[in-house]
Amino acid sequence: MASTTITPSPLQSQEVVTPSVRSVTLTAKEKKYDRQLRLWAASGQQALEDANILLLNSGAGVVGIETLKNLILPGVGQFTIVDEAKVQESDLGANFFLAEDSLGKSRAQEACNFLRELNPEVRGSGIQESTSKFTSDAKTLDPYTLILLVGPAKPETVHQLSKYASQRSIPLFYIHSVGFYSHFSVQLPDQFPCVDTHPEPETTEDLRLLEPWPELLNYMEVKTHDLGSLSDHEHGHIPYLLLLLYYLEEWKSSHEGRPPNGFPEKKAFRTLVEKAMRTDNPEGGEENYEEAVKAVNKSLNPPEISSGLRQIFESEDCKRPNAKTANFWVIAHAIRDFHSKHGVLPLPGTVPDMKAQSADYVQLQNIYKAKARKDLAEVVESVRAAEKDFMKDSKIDDREIEAFCKGAASVKLIKGRPIQIASQPGEVAWSDTTAKSLCQELGDEGSLLPLYLGFMAYDGASPHDYESMKAYCNDTVNYLQKQSGSSINVDDIQARVEKVVAELVRAEEGELHNISALTGGMIAQEVIKVITKQYIPFDNTCVFDGIASKAGVFRV
Repeated sequence: MASTTITPSPLQSQEVVTPSVRSVTLTAKEKKYDRQLRLWAASGQQALEDANILLLNSGAGVVGIETLKNLILPGVGQFTIVDEAKVQESDLGANFFLAEDSLGKSRAQEACNFLRELNPEVRGSGIQESTSKFTSDAKTLDPYTLILLVGPAKPETVHQLSKYASQRSIPLFYIHSVGFYSHFSVQLPDQFPCVDTHPEPETTEDLRLLEPWPELLNYMEVKTHDLGSLSDHEHGHIPYLLLLLYYLEEWKSSHEGRPPNGFPEKKAFRTLVEKAMRTDNPEGGEENYEEAVKAVNKSLNPPEISSGLRQIFESEDCKRPNAKTANFWVIAHAIRDFHSKHGVLPLPGTVPDMKAQSADYVQLQNIYKAKARKDLAEVVESVRAAEKDFMKDSKIDDREIEAFCKGAASVKLIKGRPIQIASQPGEVAWSDTTAKSLCQELGDEGSLLPLYLGFMAYDGASPHDYESMKAYCNDTVNYLQKQSGSSINVDDIQARVEKVVAELVRAEEGELHNISALTGGMIAQEVIKVITKQYIPFDNTCVFDGIASKAGVFRV
């Protein structure tokens, strides 16, 4: 296999060089956060450190603290806990961030003190006040970049925070943990783009073999010149990309200039490549030819864009950006123009590992990097022209444009939805499409959607009254069935929902530490995705059944 190579980003280097032995001095912060930096890089870490989290705590208050724990450890910048409760005996058995000498003191401040010990670099504060009083003046929410609201909460409080989060385009998480069950929903901004989604490399590999550029073809001709007379060593170390290009030219010469298309032709092309492999050598074959044969199906496909990117390109914000348009749409507009002109997306510039001599592999990388830089320069020029036309006050950072170009094939745009809560089932603003989707989900006997309906009743009715919660859930099922016009077994669904209600009432608002700890870890993971705008956050509701050890995600 080729030796490991240093692969700089297109804007940072003009060529790839072979590595040398050199000492690397890491800062104290880099050493501390080394493992997570490998996941979300310095840009993600900086976004985390710039975040200011507000936790509006209530109930037993364990799940919110466990969520904060998993954000403080990786270095979130700042947090505030708002909780009106004082520490009681019952808190000590479930909340590991309280001690016996905390009894009678502010639960917010005591938990804050213990949490700060986890990471001294994180700033935190605790405020003993009710959620409704703290949020009565919206200005008190202005410093925060993300809000965690722990239920049960009054519908009017949730609606107020939902409206505020929507107006300010900040994420809002709504959380429950009761007995063996837990739930959390996220309200993202109306348009929440995820550019750095970290897809599996093989799913986004773009080698452009059906659309080669002159420099790549020239290099192929150099390396495959007089192929039959090469030594076994040279013949067995030609990069498989160049082999595919070489035999593509041979195939086209006998197929009216067309590349292999469809399974029969690709099978014939694989046979063509496979027959050219030398088997009379000591190894009895050639690994580079084997790699070429395996790559035929995935590497010789016409370039296509994903449905998600096509949806972005067709958006009015992308087609007609203006001075107030977010950076994302300005860059998307430039890439859309690039795709319209060339029929392909900007080349990412990455090359997979393969059997090759190190010098050949490095040269191949340089060719791909040079092409990526050229494509990027064209997109940057288009962005700058748009900025000039719109008279934007500030220029979009080159690194932001570069990141979009490299990840364009896997960009995801999530359209946020408001958190659903109501005193009466008929007050929930579900669309007909959503109602049909939920009814279809409820028709599955193994679905965990009844947990979500149970938590809706937990907020909308009385969390201590089985009859009122059961009536709320039954009315919700009937409402969904009527709105969707679906044919479902209402009696069976209501029976399953009633079991959930019975368990929630039995828990008497108590939290089990293991359930809240697990849920807190799940929530923190999604919060980090949202803060760093990396990977793809869930959309938009998750429930966990600790009895069955199952989780489910729904879009409601």
